[in-house]
Amino acid sequence: MKISLAENFRAIFYAPLYALRALDFAPCEGVTVEWLPAREPGAVFDEVKRGSVDLAWGGPMRVIKDRDTTPAAGDSLRCFGEIVARDPFYLLARPGWQGRGLSDLPGARLAVVSEVPTPWLCLQADLRDAGLALPAIADRGRVVTGLSMEQQLRALEQEEVDVVQLFEPHVSQAVAEGTGRIIHAASDRGATAYTTFICSVDGMARHRESFRRVTVALGRVQHWIATHDPDELAELIAPCFAGIASTLLHTAIRRYHDARIWARQTDVSRVGFDRLARSLYQGGFVRVPQSYEHCVADAGELSTSPTR
Repeated sequence: MKISLAENFRAIFYAPLYALRALDFAPCEGVTVEWLPAREPGAVFDEVKRGSVDLAWGGPMRVIKDRDTTPAAGDSLRCFGEIVARDPFYLLARPGWQGRGLSDLPGARLAVVSEVPTPWLCLQADLRDAGLALPAIADRGRVVTGLSMEQQLRALEQEEVDVVQLFEPHVSQAVAEGTGRIIHAASDRGATAYTTFICSVDGMARHRESFRRVTVALGRVQHWIATHDPDELAELIAPCFAGIASTLLHTAIRRYHDARIWARQTDVSRVGFDRLARSLYQGGFVRVPQSYEHCVADAGELSTSPTR
């Protein structure tokens, strides 16, 4: 059996997938995987819909948006196999800013992620849940959009903003350099379905057994990560991040490990999915709430998670 699997974009929080490749767990399950290189964030999913790529990984947000905007058909997107189960983003404040957490954001100049929509939509939901009025932040022109994460770091260093929204390794870099301090970890909210495998309905029909076996391989990776030191994971995936200093990579992996962002079972969490779907709907990203049943492909049939 052979399938193509496309990387969404290169990121440390995708470590389980790089480990899946390094450990050769898919071939051990009888599946030959053609690993396709990273595209621009989100670009690969049109290829999945066209059938030129069998499988990709990314946020269930893509599936929810597809369900909201296009009629159900053979090219509709579906997700399975949970990989990242908690939000991997952090809020960092400049050293001189006196705020300590979410409750202080209404008085801050806040820069938010521009590369993908999910982090800011989820943060808005966190603010609502904390009883903080979004207009008090957004309507005062205090939310800065359109900056890359590298540009956010520079803006923080130059005190053009008070708080930025980043993922690793930018978080560990800022902490190590003393240019930022962590004031909030999005993972603290708990389950949020953040990364899964994504296929089309037709793709699932063509490759059901291959996808089931890849899910088994994912379960083996999850068990490996749960039973090995984070430093071993960092060493295993280091070739994927040749441009990042070893110390920085190890720190980033340990931070994510301690935050328990990586799923420990292959089933897509219903609680995590519902949390994501609610955040997208309340933030105006989709027109109507989307259900687990309409977006998660054959959750019961592909379930392979042992009881641990």
